[in-house]
Amino acid sequence: MALFGSLTTLRAQLANADRFQATFAYLDDCFRPGTAAYKRLRALAVGQQERTELTHGAFGLEQVYLSKPRPEAFFESHTQYIDVQVIVEGEEFIEVADIAKLSVKEDRTPAKDVIIYHMAENASVLRLGAGDATVLFPVDGHMPTVAIKAPALVRKIVVKVPVA
Repeated sequence: MALFGSLTTLRAQLANADRFQATFAYLDDCFRPGTAAYKRLRALAVGQQERTELTHGAFGLEQVYLSKPRPEAFFESHTQYIDVQVIVEGEEFIEVADIAKLSVKEDRTPAKDVIIYHMAENASVLRLGAGDATVLFPVDGHMPTVAIKAPALVRKIVVKVPVA
């Protein structure tokens, strides 16, 4: 099931997992003032996204968007990648539920690595702010981008780490 907490806590929990080494090195770069990654992420306008290739098939998606009301969001999961979602600026709710408790609305695999689910009311709600992160595995249906009170600016990094 999903892991969540501060980026520092998640790094400690996954310290022995080699598959996440490149992820944490990249995230360090994104949070270090003066680096190209730091400048690139902060230069993105609302609605923009940049992809950065990492090692061993992993990649980072640097995103800037307005969080949205819950009815506009949706549950999803992935079969080929583990999501490491990190809030850089702003805050949002991310709802998480075991995919066994969700009903598939649209399966876009294998063309795209995403399965969309019908809205569910039985999910756990995580509140993530700047410096907080969550690691979402293929069994974790998740609904990110949900506004806390009203839509607000969010800068986020999603690192896609291959399952295999």
